[in-house]
Amino acid sequence: MPVGSKIKENSIYILSSIIIATLISFIYIFTPKLPSSIDNRLKDYMFNIRGEVAPKTDSVVIIDIDEKSLQSLGQWPWSRDILATILKNLSSNDIAIIGLDIVFAEQDRTSPHKIFEKLNIEKENIPNYDSEFAQTVASTPTILGYQFEFQALDHINKEAPAIQTMFIEKNKKLGENYLLQAKGTILNIPVIQDSSYSSGFFNNIPDDSGVIRSVPLIISYDDEIYPSLALETLRIALGIKRITINYDENGVKNLQLNDYLIPTDRHGRLIINFRGKEKTFKYISAIDIYNNNFKKEDIVNKIALIGTSAAALMDLRATPFESIFPGVEVHANVIDNIIAKDFLYEPSWVNGANIFIIFLLVLIVGYLTRKIHLLFIPFLITGLLFSASYLIYYTLFNYGLVLNIFFPLMTIVLSTIVTIMLQYFYEIKKKDEIKNKFASKVSKDVMEQLLKNVNNKQLEAQNKEITVFFSDIRGFTKISEDIKQPELLVKYINKYMTPMSEIITKNKGTIDKYIGDAIMAYWNAPFDIEDHEDKAVKSALEQLIELEQLNITLKKNNQPRIDIGIGITTGIATVGEIGSIGRSDYTVIGDTINIGSRVESLCKYYNAKLIITNFTKDKLKDTYILRYLDYVQLKGKDEAIELWEVINEDANTDGFKVELAIYNEAIKLYKEKELHEAKKIFNKLNKTNPSEIYKIYLLRCEDYIKNKEFQEVYKHENK
Repeated sequence: MPVGSKIKENSIYILSSIIIATLISFIYIFTPKLPSSIDNRLKDYMFNIRGEVAPKTDSVVIIDIDEKSLQSLGQWPWSRDILATILKNLSSNDIAIIGLDIVFAEQDRTSPHKIFEKLNIEKENIPNYDSEFAQTVASTPTILGYQFEFQALDHINKEAPAIQTMFIEKNKKLGENYLLQAKGTILNIPVIQDSSYSSGFFNNIPDDSGVIRSVPLIISYDDEIYPSLALETLRIALGIKRITINYDENGVKNLQLNDYLIPTDRHGRLIINFRGKEKTFKYISAIDIYNNNFKKEDIVNKIALIGTSAAALMDLRATPFESIFPGVEVHANVIDNIIAKDFLYEPSWVNGANIFIIFLLVLIVGYLTRKIHLLFIPFLITGLLFSASYLIYYTLFNYGLVLNIFFPLMTIVLSTIVTIMLQYFYEIKKKDEIKNKFASKVSKDVMEQLLKNVNNKQLEAQNKEITVFFSDIRGFTKISEDIKQPELLVKYINKYMTPMSEIITKNKGTIDKYIGDAIMAYWNAPFDIEDHEDKAVKSALEQLIELEQLNITLKKNNQPRIDIGIGITTGIATVGEIGSIGRSDYTVIGDTINIGSRVESLCKYYNAKLIITNFTKDKLKDTYILRYLDYVQLKGKDEAIELWEVINEDANTDGFKVELAIYNEAIKLYKEKELHEAKKIFNKLNKTNPSEIYKIYLLRCEDYIKNKEFQEVYKHENK
């Protein structure tokens, strides 16, 4: 393929790759929700491939209000004296801190004082479970939970919880608020809410597919910032006074608790690195805590989260591992992620990284798809899909970097489809170009081979050994003068050109061009042709036989006889697409072509039909009737070459065999400078069968004999 076409083809593929990558990037940027559910599902699948892992720390224990506890202590909600007992038992066994994944939004209806009020009985010292529970909360390291509302309903509670956390915001743009904005609250009843040292929200907000994959660590409400239950519980457990919120140009970058740097998304949400399915963390039944039936070492100096795994209490969530997962264990995962500093995060530059991956994959797919056979493309794509998935998986769980999965995989598939389509249409175009260039030059078999190998480098420019063929009609000027009408002249010449061309293509030759009444052809390009020297000579002999039959027809039609001369030589030539931009042809150039043309022109001088050079003769494998003609130095050449006439088999009579043997003896004498003896033989041959070649050598012998300088040399050599 010529360099210009190659550059053009590469430019088309590069441009198409850029267009594909740009379109995919636009979809990624401007319609992120469209494929996000698929991307999330793929990430969930990666979690399942990774499988369950043990918590990085043993700092968290879950006190479970499970079915066993409900059967023992009755249906929920329990009276608050039961919960107070659980808090006391935990505190007395050196629990570090307790986080309640429960909100007490109503008074305890089972409290004795509430029953007495309902019966209008006034009596002092009646137990008040709400007050007792509040006192227990105040006297134990308990952090209350509450919930934010995000819909502005008429009956919504507007009261805000007290804030114990100091938040410092750095690099925040004036007037910008990237945090989730709450519209109201669901708080504990005042007596309980006011008794706690601190509290945190326990909103676990699922994404559009209903799965918990990230949780907000901070929420904005009424121009104040509030921490989540997990964050606040951990802050107090670590004895940290303040939390720094670091912003960048895209929003929240991370939260900082002393040495703990927690990466979040721009809205302050943490992507949870889930450890596994339900009960990956240590669970202790609430009834066992209530009855003091547990091992102290299971809770000492640990963070206890009180929640429920009971299906009836409706605190179950969907996570990447399973569709039924206790909400309280979500908080446990968050705390473990932060303590272990084992985060999953999407930095502000991740969009740029994902777009870079898209462009890179498009270029890789475009390049590789063009380099391999179509049959191997499914294996290539499978390998690329696997490799891309593994790299994203490895990056996710070894470096915590959350890259998009869907778009790289879509890029690989889409790029492959588009590249194959481009290749298909481009090959059709190249096949059409090949047909246009070679349809009249080569045989049907060669054309089929060309079309099967449109991407083969054999069509590119190269130096190659070829056998070149030139033929020319003798006296065509006189013929054209006799046939004065152009249309008759064209029909006449086509009667000759058609069978001659068919013979060349039948023998796997390539017709290079028609030069008026001349034909130029070559063998062994663009494809390798075995025994191309023989095929060229056989084509020439067949043409001479065909020409005799044609001349019989021409004579019957009173049309001029056609005589031709053919010259053939073999050598190295440059083959390839040659011409100007937009107008070129596959042809051959070089010294070999010039020799072939000059050899053909010598046919007239020697009165021969078919002349070949020694370069062709020496490589012939079949047997031919050959007659040595001459040893000549062509114009512009430093070295002389041998010329040989190939005689038609029909002329190989017994008489001609004798004549050829005598001629060869005369040539031998001539070369040995036995000129007098050679002259006698040439003279005898010319008298018996007059021939131009005999006359040439007779004259040469006479000239040499008459030449005094030659005579002196001759005498000296014969002393």
